[in-house]
Amino acid sequence: MTPKLAEYIAEGRSLSADERELAAVALQQISADEQAEVDTAWRSELRRRIDDIESGKIELLDADEVHAQIRAKLAAMRK
Repeated sequence: MTPKLAEYIAEGRSLSADERELAAVALQQISADEQAEVDTAWRSELRRRIDDIESGKIELLDADEVHAQIRAKLAAMRK
């Protein structure tokens, strides 16, 4: 942690609970440019995953079967 960040955190602790909540929400927001970059990256990733599925490189599994396998493994661990 940088000294500047440590200073901000120390100062933030002097805020009221409501002010800290507002500050946290404001710090979590990203700009429109940042959101566009994230969206572009996700579109690329989704396209890659779809291509892998359609080409047969990736085999999809039935969710009910996977959940049953997980439950069986957890039950075996409990014994």
